[in-house]
Amino acid sequence: MSGIQKLRDMIDASGRIVFFGGAGVSTESGIPDFRSVDGLYHQTYRYPPEVILSHEFFMTHTEEFYEFYRAKMLALDAQPNAAHKKLAEWEHEGKLTAVVTQNIDGLHQKAGSKNVLELHGSVYRNHCMNCGKSYDVKRIAEGEGIPRCSCGGVIKPEVVLYGEPLDNGTVERSIQNISQADMLVIGGTSLAVYPAAGLIDYYRGDRLVLINQSPTQYDHNVDLLLQEKIGSVFSEV
Repeated sequence: MSGIQKLRDMIDASGRIVFFGGAGVSTESGIPDFRSVDGLYHQTYRYPPEVILSHEFFMTHTEEFYEFYRAKMLALDAQPNAAHKKLAEWEHEGKLTAVVTQNIDGLHQKAGSKNVLELHGSVYRNHCMNCGKSYDVKRIAEGEGIPRCSCGGVIKPEVVLYGEPLDNGTVERSIQNISQADMLVIGGTSLAVYPAAGLIDYYRGDRLVLINQSPTQYDHNVDLLLQEKIGSVFSEV
């Protein structure tokens, strides 16, 4: 039996699917992956991206943070690919209960998914650090320099930067959905980023699927491994 057919059979037998995804889900929509060979971490900047995207750098070099953020982190014209669309379809059919994502690009919602748990936040939500007023992403994308609130405070993206904790509520809802799932599909992630990657340990079922092009430390612990592009896999199921 082919891997795709086995995946189809697993999906048919499941009614509480949870999808856990990473950067590889977005790369097929043209959004660069940080850790791939040609990703952001392998390009040259004045500071390494992991430094720029840290809480400390945001607080001390805010203008330089925004210069990088506008150029490299906002991909507002990107469109959902086959994976995003299939997941939204499963949710609409009542087969999928949640998407747990490490991505911040909002593509799952663009595709129509409703229950999306964004572990690392979203570029679409921004708030004033002084008064708490909310701003949409256009306020960031279309401005220059440091975006400021009408009260004069600095506007910050609701994106989890290095050195910042994950949102407790989002983590708790992710754990609840994963622990209650009868099928967990992991896609487009190296499972190297913690604490997010540790959430999959809460899955207790026997339909654990991993779809990722490159090897991961979990490859031998899953019930089905597909080392392929996630978009091509989802377009076949």
